Amino acid sequence: MQSTMARKQRDNPDENRQLPDDELQEIVDSVIGSEVGESISDNTDDVDFTIEELLSASAKMVVETCMDIRRGENVLIVCDPTTGEIGQALHEATIKKSDRVLLIVMPKAKHHGEEPPTPVANLMRQQQVVLAPTKYSLTHTRAVRQAVRDGARVATMPGITVDMFTHGGMAADFNNIKKRISNLGPYFRRRRIVNVKSEQGTDITFEVNWRDWKLDDNGICNRPRMLTNLPAGKAFIMPREGTMNGVLIIDGSWDSTLLDEEIELQIENGMVIDVKGGQIAANIRQEFGEVAKKLRSKERENVWTVAEFGFGMNDQARMGGNVLEDEKRLGTCYFSIGDNSTLGGSSAVGIHIPGVLTKPSVWLDDTQVLEDGEFILDI
Repeated sequence: MQSTMARKQRDNPDENRQLPDDELQEIVDSVIGSEVGESISDNTDDVDFTIEELLSASAKMVVETCMDIRRGENVLIVCDPTTGEIGQALHEATIKKSDRVLLIVMPKAKHHGEEPPTPVANLMRQQQVVLAPTKYSLTHTRAVRQAVRDGARVATMPGITVDMFTHGGMAADFNNIKKRISNLGPYFRRRRIVNVKSEQGTDITFEVNWRDWKLDDNGICNRPRMLTNLPAGKAFIMPREGTMNGVLIIDGSWDSTLLDEEIELQIENGMVIDVKGGQIAANIRQEFGEVAKKLRSKERENVWTVAEFGFGMNDQARMGGNVLEDEKRLGTCYFSIGDNSTLGGSSAVGIHIPGVLTKPSVWLDDTQVLEDGEFILDI
Protein backbone atom coordinates (compact mmCIF):
# COMPACT_ATOMS: atom_id res chain seq x y z
CA MET A 1 0.00 0.00 0.00
CA GLN A 2 1.34 3.42 -0.93
CA SER A 3 0.51 6.18 1.47
CA THR A 4 1.14 9.85 2.07
CA MET A 5 0.89 11.10 5.61
CA ALA A 6 1.10 14.61 7.01
CA ARG A 7 0.38 15.47 10.60
CA LYS A 8 1.20 18.64 12.53
CA GLN A 9 1.71 18.02 16.21
CA ARG A 10 2.59 20.45 18.94
CA ASP A 11 4.68 18.15 21.10
CA ASN A 12 7.46 17.10 18.70
CA PRO A 13 7.70 19.49 15.78
CA ASP A 14 11.02 18.15 14.49
CA GLU A 15 10.01 14.51 14.21
CA ASN A 16 6.41 15.17 13.15
CA ARG A 17 6.77 18.38 11.22
CA GLN A 18 4.04 19.42 8.75
CA LEU A 19 5.28 18.96 5.22
CA PRO A 20 5.23 22.16 3.16
CA ASP A 21 2.49 22.22 0.54
CA ASP A 22 4.93 22.03 -2.35
CA GLU A 23 6.73 19.05 -0.80
CA LEU A 24 3.44 17.27 -0.05
CA GLN A 25 2.23 17.92 -3.58
CA GLU A 26 5.45 16.41 -4.94
CA ILE A 27 4.90 13.25 -2.86
CA VAL A 28 1.27 12.92 -3.91
CA ASP A 29 2.23 13.47 -7.54
CA SER A 30 4.88 10.78 -7.30
CA VAL A 31 2.30 8.28 -6.03
CA ILE A 32 -0.42 9.27 -8.43
CA GLY A 33 1.60 9.80 -11.56
CA SER A 34 -0.31 10.37 -14.74
CA GLU A 35 -3.59 8.85 -13.52
CA VAL A 36 -4.68 12.22 -12.16
CA GLY A 37 -5.51 15.25 -14.22
CA GLU A 38 -9.24 15.35 -14.78
CA SER A 39 -10.11 18.34 -16.91
CA ILE A 40 -13.11 20.37 -15.93
CA SER A 41 -15.73 21.16 -18.52
CA ASP A 42 -15.89 24.59 -20.09
CA ASN A 43 -18.10 26.93 -18.14
CA THR A 44 -18.31 30.62 -18.94
CA ASP A 45 -19.04 31.39 -15.29
CA ASP A 46 -15.59 30.03 -14.39
CA VAL A 47 -13.64 31.86 -17.10
CA ASP A 48 -11.68 33.91 -14.55
CA PHE A 49 -10.87 31.00 -12.23
CA THR A 50 -8.15 28.38 -12.47
CA ILE A 51 -8.73 24.72 -11.67
CA GLU A 52 -6.70 25.21 -8.50
CA GLU A 53 -8.95 28.08 -7.38
CA LEU A 54 -12.10 26.08 -8.06
CA LEU A 55 -10.72 23.07 -6.18
CA SER A 56 -9.77 25.29 -3.28
CA ALA A 57 -13.22 26.89 -3.12
CA SER A 58 -15.01 23.53 -3.17
CA ALA A 59 -12.68 22.05 -0.58
CA LYS A 60 -13.23 25.06 1.68
CA MET A 61 -16.99 24.56 1.38
CA VAL A 62 -16.68 20.85 2.31
CA VAL A 63 -14.48 21.62 5.32
CA GLU A 64 -16.41 24.60 6.65
CA THR A 65 -20.04 24.12 5.57
CA CYS A 66 -20.55 20.37 5.11
CA MET A 67 -18.30 18.94 7.83
CA ASP A 68 -17.82 21.97 10.09
CA ILE A 69 -14.32 20.79 10.98
CA ARG A 70 -13.07 22.32 14.22
CA ARG A 71 -9.62 23.08 15.50
CA GLY A 72 -7.90 20.10 17.07
CA GLU A 73 -10.14 17.44 15.50
CA ASN A 74 -8.51 14.30 14.10
CA VAL A 75 -9.20 14.23 10.36
CA LEU A 76 -8.40 11.45 7.89
CA ILE A 77 -8.54 12.07 4.13
CA VAL A 78 -8.52 8.85 2.10
CA CYS A 79 -7.99 9.09 -1.66
CA ASP A 80 -6.67 6.78 -4.36
CA PRO A 81 -4.61 7.26 -7.54
CA THR A 82 -7.63 8.68 -9.40
CA THR A 83 -8.56 11.34 -6.84
CA GLY A 84 -5.25 12.76 -5.69
CA GLU A 85 -5.93 16.34 -6.74
CA ILE A 86 -9.13 16.35 -4.71
CA GLY A 87 -7.42 14.75 -1.73
CA GLN A 88 -4.68 17.36 -1.87
CA ALA A 89 -7.22 20.23 -2.09
CA LEU A 90 -9.09 18.84 0.92
CA HIS A 91 -5.84 18.51 2.82
CA GLU A 92 -4.86 22.10 2.13
CA ALA A 93 -8.27 23.34 3.26
CA THR A 94 -8.37 21.14 6.37
CA ILE A 95 -4.96 22.09 7.77
CA LYS A 96 -6.25 25.66 8.01
CA LYS A 97 -8.81 24.38 10.53
CA SER A 98 -7.06 21.58 12.39
CA ASP A 99 -3.47 20.62 13.16
CA ARG A 100 -4.29 16.89 13.24
CA VAL A 101 -4.77 15.99 9.59
CA LEU A 102 -3.72 12.80 7.84
CA LEU A 103 -3.77 12.29 4.06
CA ILE A 104 -3.42 8.76 2.76
CA VAL A 105 -3.38 7.44 -0.81
CA MET A 106 -4.55 3.83 -0.94
CA PRO A 107 -4.65 1.49 -3.95
CA LYS A 108 -7.72 1.81 -6.17
CA ALA A 109 -10.38 -0.75 -5.29
CA LYS A 110 -11.89 -3.15 -7.83
CA HIS A 111 -15.58 -2.38 -7.15
CA HIS A 112 -17.97 -0.47 -4.90
CA GLY A 113 -18.12 -1.81 -1.38
CA GLU A 114 -14.69 -3.45 -1.38
CA GLU A 115 -13.04 -3.13 2.03
CA PRO A 116 -10.08 -0.74 2.26
CA PRO A 117 -6.69 -2.13 3.35
CA THR A 118 -6.57 -3.02 7.03
CA PRO A 119 -4.24 -0.13 7.99
CA VAL A 120 -6.70 2.34 6.43
CA ALA A 121 -9.64 0.74 8.22
CA ASN A 122 -7.76 0.93 11.52
CA LEU A 123 -6.96 4.60 10.96
CA MET A 124 -10.62 5.38 10.26
CA ARG A 125 -11.55 4.20 13.74
CA GLN A 126 -9.24 6.75 15.34
CA GLN A 127 -10.72 9.84 13.68
CA GLN A 128 -13.44 12.36 14.38
CA VAL A 129 -13.80 13.19 10.67
CA VAL A 130 -13.21 10.98 7.63
CA LEU A 131 -13.29 12.33 4.06
CA ALA A 132 -13.14 9.64 1.38
CA PRO A 133 -12.91 10.83 -2.24
CA THR A 134 -12.26 7.50 -4.00
CA LYS A 135 -13.01 5.88 -7.34
CA TYR A 136 -15.18 3.19 -5.75
CA SER A 137 -17.51 3.67 -2.82
CA LEU A 138 -16.45 2.98 0.75
CA THR A 139 -19.92 3.84 2.05
CA HIS A 140 -21.13 0.26 2.34
CA THR A 141 -18.04 -1.22 4.00
CA ARG A 142 -17.42 -2.60 7.46
CA ALA A 143 -14.62 -0.07 7.85
CA VAL A 144 -16.95 2.91 7.46
CA ARG A 145 -19.68 1.32 9.59
CA GLN A 146 -17.19 0.77 12.40
CA ALA A 147 -15.77 4.29 12.13
CA VAL A 148 -19.28 5.72 12.40
CA ARG A 149 -20.08 3.50 15.39
CA ASP A 150 -16.88 4.73 17.03
CA GLY A 151 -18.06 8.32 16.68
CA ALA A 152 -16.64 9.59 13.40
CA ARG A 153 -18.62 11.69 10.97
CA VAL A 154 -17.91 10.48 7.45
CA ALA A 155 -18.33 11.92 3.97
CA THR A 156 -17.71 9.52 1.09
CA MET A 157 -17.34 10.74 -2.49
CA PRO A 158 -17.32 7.64 -4.70
CA GLY A 159 -16.42 8.28 -8.32
CA ILE A 160 -15.73 11.95 -7.72
CA THR A 161 -13.86 13.80 -10.45
CA VAL A 162 -12.42 17.30 -10.55
CA ASP A 163 -15.35 18.39 -12.70
CA MET A 164 -17.88 16.95 -10.26
CA PHE A 165 -16.03 18.40 -7.28
CA THR A 166 -16.10 21.92 -8.70
CA HIS A 167 -19.39 22.08 -10.63
CA GLY A 168 -22.97 20.81 -10.62
CA GLY A 169 -24.25 19.17 -7.47
CA MET A 170 -21.32 20.34 -5.36
CA ALA A 171 -22.22 23.94 -6.20
CA ALA A 172 -25.72 23.61 -4.70
CA ASP A 173 -27.02 25.47 -1.67
CA PHE A 174 -26.99 22.61 0.84
CA ASN A 175 -29.06 24.55 3.34
CA ASN A 176 -31.85 24.78 0.73
CA ILE A 177 -31.48 21.07 -0.01
CA LYS A 178 -31.81 20.33 3.70
CA LYS A 179 -35.05 22.31 3.80
CA ARG A 180 -36.42 20.61 0.66
CA ILE A 181 -35.74 17.13 2.04
CA SER A 182 -37.26 18.05 5.38
CA ASN A 183 -40.41 19.30 3.63
CA LEU A 184 -40.76 15.91 1.93
CA GLY A 185 -40.78 14.11 5.28
CA PRO A 186 -44.47 14.56 6.20
CA TYR A 187 -45.56 12.88 2.95
CA PHE A 188 -43.75 9.69 4.00
CA ARG A 189 -45.59 9.45 7.30
CA ARG A 190 -47.73 6.30 7.71
CA ARG A 191 -47.39 5.38 4.02
CA ARG A 192 -45.97 1.91 3.45
CA ILE A 193 -46.63 0.93 -0.19
CA VAL A 194 -44.40 2.42 -2.91
CA ASN A 195 -45.27 2.10 -6.60
CA VAL A 196 -42.90 3.29 -9.33
CA LYS A 197 -43.83 3.52 -13.00
CA SER A 198 -42.28 5.05 -16.10
CA GLU A 199 -43.05 5.44 -19.79
CA GLN A 200 -40.14 3.10 -20.50
CA GLY A 201 -42.02 0.24 -18.84
CA THR A 202 -41.12 0.30 -15.16
CA ASP A 203 -43.92 -0.99 -12.97
CA ILE A 204 -42.76 -2.08 -9.56
CA THR A 205 -44.30 -2.21 -6.11
CA PHE A 206 -42.76 -2.75 -2.68
CA GLU A 207 -43.26 -2.09 1.00
CA VAL A 208 -41.26 0.17 3.31
CA ASN A 209 -41.20 0.91 7.00
CA TRP A 210 -42.04 4.61 6.79
CA ARG A 211 -40.13 5.38 9.99
CA ASP A 212 -36.90 4.32 8.26
CA TRP A 213 -36.75 7.04 5.60
CA LYS A 214 -33.30 8.69 5.67
CA LEU A 215 -33.67 12.45 5.41
CA ASP A 216 -30.20 13.59 6.44
CA ASP A 217 -28.35 13.17 3.11
CA ASN A 218 -28.34 16.93 2.67
CA GLY A 219 -24.66 17.79 2.66
CA ILE A 220 -24.58 18.86 6.30
CA CYS A 221 -22.55 16.31 8.27
CA ASN A 222 -21.54 18.13 11.43
CA ARG A 223 -22.31 15.74 14.29
CA PRO A 224 -20.72 12.48 15.50
CA ARG A 225 -21.89 9.26 13.83
CA MET A 226 -23.26 11.02 10.76
CA LEU A 227 -22.60 9.58 7.29
CA THR A 228 -23.19 11.32 3.97
CA ASN A 229 -22.26 11.26 0.30
CA LEU A 230 -20.97 14.37 -1.43
CA PRO A 231 -22.40 15.82 -3.59
CA ALA A 232 -25.45 15.28 -1.41
CA GLY A 233 -29.17 15.55 -1.86
CA LYS A 234 -31.42 12.51 -1.66
CA ALA A 235 -34.12 10.93 0.48
CA PHE A 236 -33.83 7.15 0.63
CA ILE A 237 -34.88 3.95 2.34
CA MET A 238 -34.33 0.20 2.34
CA PRO A 239 -37.23 -1.65 0.70
CA ARG A 240 -38.68 -4.21 3.07
CA GLU A 241 -36.91 -7.44 2.23
CA GLY A 242 -38.89 -9.91 0.14
CA THR A 243 -41.66 -7.46 -0.83
CA MET A 244 -40.55 -6.00 -4.18
CA ASN A 245 -42.07 -7.36 -7.38
CA GLY A 246 -42.27 -6.14 -10.94
CA VAL A 247 -40.19 -4.78 -13.82
CA LEU A 248 -37.59 -2.07 -13.41
CA ILE A 249 -36.24 -0.20 -16.45
CA ILE A 250 -33.03 1.75 -15.76
CA ASP A 251 -32.78 4.44 -18.45
CA GLY A 252 -30.49 7.10 -16.96
CA SER A 253 -27.22 5.72 -15.67
CA TRP A 254 -25.81 2.62 -14.09
CA ASP A 255 -22.81 3.11 -11.81
CA SER A 256 -20.35 5.14 -13.93
CA THR A 257 -22.09 4.64 -17.26
CA LEU A 258 -24.53 7.03 -18.95
CA LEU A 259 -26.86 4.61 -20.69
CA ASP A 260 -27.61 4.58 -24.39
CA GLU A 261 -29.45 1.28 -23.99
CA GLU A 262 -31.97 0.60 -21.24
CA ILE A 263 -31.39 -2.08 -18.61
CA GLU A 264 -34.37 -4.25 -17.71
CA LEU A 265 -34.41 -5.91 -14.30
CA GLN A 266 -37.01 -8.57 -13.50
CA ILE A 267 -37.61 -8.61 -9.75
CA GLU A 268 -39.38 -11.20 -7.63
CA ASN A 269 -39.66 -11.16 -3.84
CA GLY A 270 -37.00 -8.47 -3.51
CA MET A 271 -34.41 -10.18 -5.73
CA VAL A 272 -33.27 -9.53 -9.29
CA ILE A 273 -33.94 -12.75 -11.17
CA ASP A 274 -33.04 -11.58 -14.70
CA VAL A 275 -31.07 -8.76 -16.33
CA LYS A 276 -31.57 -7.72 -19.96
CA GLY A 277 -29.99 -4.95 -21.99
CA GLY A 278 -27.20 -6.01 -24.34
CA GLN A 279 -23.55 -5.86 -23.37
CA ILE A 280 -24.02 -3.83 -20.20
CA ALA A 281 -26.46 -6.43 -18.89
CA ALA A 282 -23.85 -9.11 -19.58
CA ASN A 283 -21.28 -7.03 -17.70
CA ILE A 284 -23.64 -6.66 -14.74
CA ARG A 285 -24.26 -10.41 -14.58
CA GLN A 286 -20.53 -11.06 -14.71
CA GLU A 287 -19.62 -8.45 -12.06
CA PHE A 288 -22.22 -9.60 -9.56
CA GLY A 289 -21.46 -13.23 -10.35
CA GLU A 290 -17.78 -12.76 -9.54
CA VAL A 291 -18.65 -11.20 -6.18
CA ALA A 292 -21.09 -14.04 -5.44
CA LYS A 293 -18.37 -16.67 -6.01
CA LYS A 294 -16.43 -15.25 -3.06
CA LEU A 295 -19.35 -15.71 -0.68
CA ARG A 296 -20.60 -18.78 1.12
CA SER A 297 -23.06 -20.72 -1.03
CA LYS A 298 -26.11 -19.82 1.07
CA GLU A 299 -25.29 -16.09 0.77
CA ARG A 300 -24.54 -15.90 -2.94
CA GLU A 301 -28.02 -15.00 -4.13
CA ASN A 302 -28.00 -12.03 -1.75
CA VAL A 303 -25.84 -10.07 -4.20
CA TRP A 304 -29.07 -9.62 -6.21
CA THR A 305 -30.99 -7.99 -3.34
CA VAL A 306 -32.72 -4.71 -4.20
CA ALA A 307 -31.02 -2.86 -1.37
CA GLU A 308 -32.07 0.79 -1.58
CA PHE A 309 -34.58 3.16 -3.14
CA GLY A 310 -34.42 6.92 -3.16
CA PHE A 311 -35.37 10.29 -4.64
CA GLY A 312 -32.90 12.84 -6.03
CA MET A 313 -33.29 16.22 -4.31
CA ASN A 314 -30.38 18.35 -5.59
CA ASP A 315 -31.49 20.96 -8.13
CA GLN A 316 -27.91 21.56 -9.34
CA ALA A 317 -26.99 17.91 -9.87
CA ARG A 318 -26.43 16.82 -13.46
CA MET A 319 -27.03 13.56 -15.30
CA GLY A 320 -23.55 12.91 -16.57
CA GLY A 321 -22.77 9.22 -16.19
CA ASN A 322 -21.60 9.11 -12.59
CA VAL A 323 -24.22 7.78 -10.25
CA LEU A 324 -22.80 9.73 -7.29
CA GLU A 325 -24.27 12.85 -8.86
CA ASP A 326 -26.88 11.28 -11.16
CA GLU A 327 -28.88 9.79 -8.27
CA LYS A 328 -29.07 13.22 -6.59
CA ARG A 329 -30.60 15.02 -9.59
CA LEU A 330 -33.93 16.55 -8.61
CA GLY A 331 -36.85 14.59 -10.07
CA THR A 332 -35.04 11.30 -10.58
CA CYS A 333 -35.22 8.18 -8.47
CA TYR A 334 -32.83 5.28 -8.13
CA PHE A 335 -32.62 1.65 -7.05
CA SER A 336 -29.44 0.02 -5.70
CA ILE A 337 -28.60 -3.67 -5.97
CA GLY A 338 -26.48 -5.59 -3.48
CA ASP A 339 -25.45 -4.77 0.08
CA ASN A 340 -28.17 -3.37 2.37
CA SER A 341 -26.44 -3.99 5.70
CA THR A 342 -25.72 -0.28 6.24
CA LEU A 343 -29.49 0.28 6.19
CA GLY A 344 -30.17 -2.56 8.60
CA GLY A 345 -30.72 -5.38 6.11
CA SER A 346 -29.39 -8.92 5.99
CA SER A 347 -27.47 -8.71 2.69
CA ALA A 348 -23.81 -8.07 3.63
CA VAL A 349 -22.22 -8.90 0.30
CA GLY A 350 -19.66 -6.16 -0.34
CA ILE A 351 -21.12 -4.74 -3.55
CA HIS A 352 -23.70 -1.97 -3.91
CA ILE A 353 -24.46 -0.40 -7.29
CA PRO A 354 -27.28 2.04 -8.12
CA GLY A 355 -29.17 2.66 -11.32
CA VAL A 356 -31.10 5.86 -12.05
CA LEU A 357 -34.53 6.41 -13.63
CA THR A 358 -34.74 9.82 -15.30
CA LYS A 359 -38.49 10.54 -15.39
CA PRO A 360 -40.30 8.27 -12.96
CA SER A 361 -43.81 8.53 -11.60
CA VAL A 362 -43.99 7.54 -7.94
CA TRP A 363 -46.86 6.90 -5.52
CA LEU A 364 -46.76 6.44 -1.76
CA ASP A 365 -49.94 4.50 -1.03
CA ASP A 366 -52.50 6.57 -2.97
CA THR A 367 -50.53 9.84 -2.88
CA GLN A 368 -48.58 10.69 -6.03
CA VAL A 369 -45.16 12.22 -5.36
CA LEU A 370 -43.59 12.41 -8.83
CA GLU A 371 -45.11 12.57 -12.29
CA ASP A 372 -42.73 11.98 -15.19
CA GLY A 373 -39.82 13.34 -13.19
CA GLU A 374 -41.57 16.37 -11.72
CA PHE A 375 -42.49 16.72 -8.06
CA ILE A 376 -46.19 17.46 -7.75
CA LEU A 377 -45.97 18.07 -4.00
CA ASP A 378 -45.29 21.44 -2.39
CA ILE A 379 -41.66 21.03 -1.29
